[in-house]
Amino acid sequence: MRTERINPPELSPPTGFSHAVAVTGTRVVFLAGQTALDTDGKVVGETLPDQFGRALTNLLTALRAAGGVPADLARVTVYATDIADYRAHARELGDVWRELAGRDYPAMAVIGVARLWDEHALVELDGFAVLA
Repeated sequence: MRTERINPPELSPPTGFSHAVAVTGTRVVFLAGQTALDTDGKVVGETLPDQFGRALTNLLTALRAAGGVPADLARVTVYATDIADYRAHARELGDVWRELAGRDYPAMAVIGVARLWDEHALVELDGFAVLA
């Protein structure tokens, strides 16, 4: 697989994401939305950073089960129930991302939502990856 992260100088410098990701590979993996559910199906974590870490861990677990690694992520969408809270914790969320997924950032978007499927969930992540 070949991944090229594209960040044109005409755009503002990306922080924690890539403006575009071009990927050549042979297998596309679509990853369902993941929240901070534990193995019993209960949301864990009281804070956004705690839930973000668990949701990202769950997303990466699904990716690894499909044979991928974090660098294979081409696109991730984050759905947050409180954008102001997300922005307030942006540095901490970035630290969580780098700890779990490294510095090969996919193309990303954060979307504010009124609520998620589980009313206790504060954040959900979905995405897709391209594997060799």
